[in-house]
Amino acid sequence: MSTQPSAGPGAGAARRAQDAPSLTIRRRIDAIAAKVYAAWTQPAQLMRWMQPLDTTCIHAEADVRVGGRFRVIMRGANGEDNEVSGTYLEVVPEQKLVFTWAWRDTPERESLVTMTLRADGPATELTLKHERFFDEAVRDSHNEGWTSAIDKLVALLDLEYD
Repeated sequence: MSTQPSAGPGAGAARRAQDAPSLTIRRRIDAIAAKVYAAWTQPAQLMRWMQPLDTTCIHAEADVRVGGRFRVIMRGANGEDNEVSGTYLEVVPEQKLVFTWAWRDTPERESLVTMTLRADGPATELTLKHERFFDEAVRDSHNEGWTSAIDKLVALLDLEYD
């Protein structure tokens, strides 16, 4: 009789996280990596572009260090506030940020964001990977939101370089 090795108690959760929906967005930005990184890590900069779709960022804080936390509050056109926060898991200045992402209303649905920057001459290639979504509908909603926010980031950095 052969026996299969037993997966530990966390194996089911790890398997579910691996199979969970994710998204990846790539964008070439006409700005140096230091400027793009600053836009992701300085609260005053975050407030200028972290405004997906019809929202306005009304608060941003970022303690950018491993174990540090961020919090962003966006107000929708309907006046409703949406708050997201997380913890920085990896910080490589001007190259990479890895952080958790959880909405105040659904903290049990924590997901993971990895943002990488790669210098490309005077420009920067940004890659955003957001993974471990609860389901495809949540992923699709975040894809729309991230695409909108990154469009605003690109426009902001274009203005600074014109």
